[in-house]
Amino acid sequence: MLRLGIIGGCSAEATLIYYADINRGVRARRPGHGADLLLRSFDVEDIDAHCRAGDWDGAQAKFRDAAAWLREGGAKAILIATNTMHKIADPIAAEMDIPLIHIGDVAAAALKAAGCSRPLLLGTRYLMGETFYRERLERHGLAVMLPEPADQHQVHAIIYDELMDGRVTEESRRALAAIVDRAAAAGADCVVLACTELGLALKDGDVEAPVFDTAALHVQAAIAFALSDES
Repeated sequence: MLRLGIIGGCSAEATLIYYADINRGVRARRPGHGADLLLRSFDVEDIDAHCRAGDWDGAQAKFRDAAAWLREGGAKAILIATNTMHKIADPIAAEMDIPLIHIGDVAAAALKAAGCSRPLLLGTRYLMGETFYRERLERHGLAVMLPEPADQHQVHAIIYDELMDGRVTEESRRALAAIVDRAAAAGADCVVLACTELGLALKDGDVEAPVFDTAALHVQAAIAFALSDES
């Protein structure tokens, strides 16, 4: 089994999903076993302070150090357990001699395999407000849609005020579903949950459009890599 390195803590709720679901997936394939994992978990406020200030260089320095620590610990691939911080993934990956499994590439592959081409992108205001993530999807031939500004604000608030604390309210679940339904009426053929906590509130079947949970997809890619040493 290949050792995985996870950069987490942004938030702890999402990192819990990665730790638990990677282990469950490995156990399902290799009964009696668990995953070989290294975890560097940040205090989410330390990283979010960089995001609020637009100090991506400062965040990148911390993530670079984390990736190096995981590599030195024997990790054979790195996962960043947050969509937003993939803004700094490319320069970190360029400095490593092991793969960084990019959550955007994993999501794009799943959409294309399902025959979807016009996704609604939901995430933090940093992710929706900048181009790095949607451009990553567009490189795969996807025509990305964004929510209206008021809906973007609401999605960000739900993530930060509830989901990052592990709370899910029915009111917020309905609000997210309504945002997806409005986008579907405007031409979206699916929704990408480009925040690793959003799957706590919205699941496939909650809305008519297909729901792609990037955390779950990232986990499956991690499991496949970890077990790629199988003979």
